Amino acid sequence: MKRKSFNIEGMTCAACSRTIERSVGRMKGVQEISVNLATNKMTVSFDTEILKKSDIIERVEKAGFKAKEDEKVKILSIKGMTCAACSRTVERTVERMKGINSCQVNLASEKMTITYDPEIVRIGDVKKRVEKAGFEAVNEIKEDVHAEEKNKEINSLWSRFKISLGFTIPLMIISMGHMIGFRMPEIIDVHSNPLNFALIQLILTTPVLIVGKKFYQIGFKSLIRRSPNMDTLIAIGSSAAYLYGIFAVIQIALGNTEYVMQLYFESAAGILTFITLGKSLEARSKGKTSEAIKKLMGLQPKTATIIKDGIEEEISIDDVEVGDIIMVKPGEKLPVDGVVTEGKTSIDESMLTGESIPVEKSVDSKVIGASINKNGVIKYRTTKVGGDTALAQIIKLVEEAQGSKAPIAKLADIISGYFVPTVITLAILGGLGWLIAGYSISFALKIFIAVLVIACPCALGLATPTAIMVGTGKGAQYGVLIKSGEALETAHKLNYIIFDKTGTITEGKPKVTDIIAHGEYSNEDILKISASIEKGSEHPLGEAIVREANEKKIELWNGEDIKAVPGHGIEGLVNGKKVLFGNIKLMNDRNIEAESLKNRAEELASEGKTPMYIAIEEKIAGVVAVADTVKESSKRAIEKLHGIGIGVAMITGDNKRTAHAIAKQVGIDTVLAEVLPEHKAEEVKKLQNDNTRVAMVGDGINDAPALAQADIGIAIGSGTDVAMESADIVLMKSDLMDVPTAIELSKKTVINIKENLFWAFIYNIVGIPIAMGVLHIFGGPLLNPMFAAAAMSLSSVSVVSNALRLKGFKPS
Repeated sequence: MKRKSFNIEGMTCAACSRTIERSVGRMKGVQEISVNLATNKMTVSFDTEILKKSDIIERVEKAGFKAKEDEKVKILSIKGMTCAACSRTVERTVERMKGINSCQVNLASEKMTITYDPEIVRIGDVKKRVEKAGFEAVNEIKEDVHAEEKNKEINSLWSRFKISLGFTIPLMIISMGHMIGFRMPEIIDVHSNPLNFALIQLILTTPVLIVGKKFYQIGFKSLIRRSPNMDTLIAIGSSAAYLYGIFAVIQIALGNTEYVMQLYFESAAGILTFITLGKSLEARSKGKTSEAIKKLMGLQPKTATIIKDGIEEEISIDDVEVGDIIMVKPGEKLPVDGVVTEGKTSIDESMLTGESIPVEKSVDSKVIGASINKNGVIKYRTTKVGGDTALAQIIKLVEEAQGSKAPIAKLADIISGYFVPTVITLAILGGLGWLIAGYSISFALKIFIAVLVIACPCALGLATPTAIMVGTGKGAQYGVLIKSGEALETAHKLNYIIFDKTGTITEGKPKVTDIIAHGEYSNEDILKISASIEKGSEHPLGEAIVREANEKKIELWNGEDIKAVPGHGIEGLVNGKKVLFGNIKLMNDRNIEAESLKNRAEELASEGKTPMYIAIEEKIAGVVAVADTVKESSKRAIEKLHGIGIGVAMITGDNKRTAHAIAKQVGIDTVLAEVLPEHKAEEVKKLQNDNTRVAMVGDGINDAPALAQADIGIAIGSGTDVAMESADIVLMKSDLMDVPTAIELSKKTVINIKENLFWAFIYNIVGIPIAMGVLHIFGGPLLNPMFAAAAMSLSSVSVVSNALRLKGFKPS
């Protein structure tokens, strides 16, 4: 027997999950099945000799849903990468492994994200395969440890640069001083003592090569493994200059003093010194791209004060368990998530939601870990700890987004895979070409070295990930969680946005506005019966009716055999009488005559209220009207979207009149009313058929299929976990003004990526021909390998610096 989990798409209600359970449960070989609507997961125990996984997936699809194998995701930190060619090598190596479904390596964050089948491949095997490719894969290094390691790397690079510079400066003065009339001591003078002149350069260059030994270790190892990278180019270039220098020294010692003008020691040392400086600056800049994660990680306090047997006790945050009672004083941070059990206060949640105004909290209010208690002492019961807290989930989302790739990066990935071998080929061809043209070996060598060291695969590899890291981090700062590089890129291409009504455009906290009794029943009877049948309902309209009855202190009956009629209403027995409560469709379906109340109900609907009919013992008994208030930000957000040329629609299960009344208030022209939950995804699909890129904004379980269907799913932070799981973007503060903010951030990030790619490509397209001597053909200068190395270092630093400009992003 095998137990396997699958992700299910397309479920909207309990009937869906039951359909799948029945359909798959009937299959020969299935021993046990359970389908969880809340998590959209199906777990099946089955006999592998009778059934295959593909058979189960096929059966689910026949039932009208979609099943995907529940893959495991693992993030590993990769050590030893220096350029885009390295990350491409790791990706290709791991992707070829059986059981690996996808692999993405991010050069900027030095992390590899894999989705894999744990039954086929083990993480230990993946680590070994990465090691064989010449790198090291370790379990994900958390940001605080990562920061420590990064600081060590930056300090090490800086130390290497200072030592290299200490030897390179005197080397430059000795090797080039005579060219500008600088007099050397006779013992090392180029004319008086050519051998000493050459030997002192060899002595000064050797320590620089020893300090830069890492370039050779990685570079030649990669060459042997047939996956050359940037270090390979530096290693070959500087080695060629150094070895030719040694050859020249031997020739001078043998009496061939003309070789004194063919020493390239200063090129070898200069290349390594400039590259080390570039690497150091690049590492510092890259460290700044992940500041958003560092700030988020620094938000959580290290300890919590719990109340145990009436006594206050300070414990480590790691020891807090679900159900503990925590006390928080004014000015203190809340350690974890929970629900207030005692006290009143206002809490600053700005660091998590971007909302600057403190939120009032009282008994039964939900509170978020890492937010700041402003003015009152509160006690609260913990509901989520450790990796389940809102802060931990946000960190996880941002990390995953920063590790993901945008589609625009594919071109750079493809090119970087062929880049280094092409450059080595061009360097050899360039050198040979000048030799054949009759130039000296030293001239050809200069060309060969210059081509190798000016080429920059780093700039190509860093162009996209650095911008994504800064962009997603900036979004998190404003309470806009963008879950992938793809979502960040696609958001700016949107043509149409569909908003769910309840809880998205409106507050989602409706109130009873009108009760119209008909026949023998009074208004109080109607409220009592409708609240009794809706008792326990999670529908916002039902909750509003129950809340109204509780406020009026009406004692409710217990309902029996209560069943939801999706998209129509509810039915059951209340106080022994058969009750139907819902919209006009429900009344029509059950042949209940409702004409007497239809005009009044339509008037209420035209005022933006939702009228619900009640029938008792198959006779119409009254109408209860409920109205939801529009969020303050809805109208402004829709105006802003119209202003940037994006079409806006509203989708709702409400009747057309109510829907149009709400739409009119916020300025929406297109209204999709009376849409059943399971049909929301179909409406999204209809719009997509015209090559329109559509976003769906929603907050409930019934929005999940539509969020998944849309090009971009945007979930409101106050919504359900299922909605947030299905979405590509999560708005933490439930403010619709964050929808245009997400689009604006997407535009700025994509422009930044395009700028980075442009400079990376242009740099190489222009730099390599110059290094090959194109200008020299037309009487221009020849590029010195040292300046080529300086230019190469500058290109990587400029790309990362350009990405850092996104840190100044502010929503307009």
